[in-house]
Amino acid sequence: MKLHSRLPALADRVSLRYFTFIALYFAEGLPMGILFIGIPAWMAMNNKSVTEIGAFDVACATPWTFKFFIAPMMDRYTFLPMGRKRPWVIICQIGLFISLLMMASIKDPLNNLSLLVAGGFLVSIFGAAQDAATDGLAVDNIPPAEQARANAFMSGARMIGSSCALALSTLLLERYNFFASTATIGVMVGLVTLVPVLIREHREERLFPWSYGQANKTNQEIQINSWVEMYRSLYAAFSLKNAFLLALLLFLSQGSYNYFEKLLPIFAVKVTGWSHVHYSNTFAVADLTGGVAGILLGGWLIERFGMKRMIYLYFFFICTQTLLLSTLTQYWKESNYLYGYIVVYRWVNAFAKIGVFAIAMQCCSKRVSASQFTFYMTIGAVGSMVGAALISPVKNNFSWEISFMFFAVMMVLCAINLRALNIKRLEQQIEDMEKQDQNIEPLKQEVY
Repeated sequence: MKLHSRLPALADRVSLRYFTFIALYFAEGLPMGILFIGIPAWMAMNNKSVTEIGAFDVACATPWTFKFFIAPMMDRYTFLPMGRKRPWVIICQIGLFISLLMMASIKDPLNNLSLLVAGGFLVSIFGAAQDAATDGLAVDNIPPAEQARANAFMSGARMIGSSCALALSTLLLERYNFFASTATIGVMVGLVTLVPVLIREHREERLFPWSYGQANKTNQEIQINSWVEMYRSLYAAFSLKNAFLLALLLFLSQGSYNYFEKLLPIFAVKVTGWSHVHYSNTFAVADLTGGVAGILLGGWLIERFGMKRMIYLYFFFICTQTLLLSTLTQYWKESNYLYGYIVVYRWVNAFAKIGVFAIAMQCCSKRVSASQFTFYMTIGAVGSMVGAALISPVKNNFSWEISFMFFAVMMVLCAINLRALNIKRLEQQIEDMEKQDQNIEPLKQEVY
């Protein structure tokens, strides 16, 4: 019996779908752990300025704004005999692996910041592309009934990957050097590449380009082969008021989180007196436990109590927690206080992200689901970049108390935006548009 006929496919088993996306999002979190947390904390520990750290953060966040240009290309061009998104996932995983090894080869990165920034930018290009391909694979293959729980698994796996990479890379950086730290993360990414290589979307598809197999009929039917048709569908989807509000929610929430999470390592090192190793280990523990909690509870809480209700609660809790941090200045030197704050914040932050991402996946049109979901994620990435860019002007002109208050105000704006968003109406409008497109398509075929 041939290998491809013995191996299962995503369409066959729920457990296999969960396993695949947990593995891929774990791999996505690996470079995030060192790029967005570990290296900035290491730079702060080595007396690099807020401006230098901010420049690295912006370089790492910028490629994530390109995803909207990448995703339509992935929707438009693919090798259907191997699946709609699987070929792209494999290519991007390999690119992420190679780019991490290239970044690891930088000599004396702290004294060659231009190369370090360039390395972070290159890794983020492939990280963003891998995310777009994996998002498309998820939207195409996860049924609506599984989406809330799948988002919990995916977000939790990303956090676990980030925390594992953060803890491991920090340990290796401290004991050995930058090359050993970064190259190890690259090898871990390379190992995860075996998952999309060996698991197909549908059983009848090819395992490798030279293997036996054929394109899935459903994929052939939904595949858009016209740029005009693709952008017409995207324009119609994003012309809706509630689609704009959802995009704004992602922009505000992701920008807020990235702004705050880039302040925390600087605050911990410069005010509380932590080393970058202590901060990295704390954040790793917070993300590891938060990721596990997200996997176990995130989807269940949304299904049990309702999506908007739970997200409101998360926003309110984060806002209240931040106000306490801003006002209880007498505890800033207390290491245990900051440790507890970071752990609790990352737990609630994980649950909030699961809810918002689940809304985005839930409100995508099936015809352009991958591109639409990626657009929402891209808007979030733009927000992250803006949040990182705000660090330098805010911190250079305001106290720590006011800098934290900015984050609390951002959380209030997120809650107001969520209040204005009508999820059920947006779902209905998307469904009506799909029905209209299905009625138009046969007419076009008759004309041609």
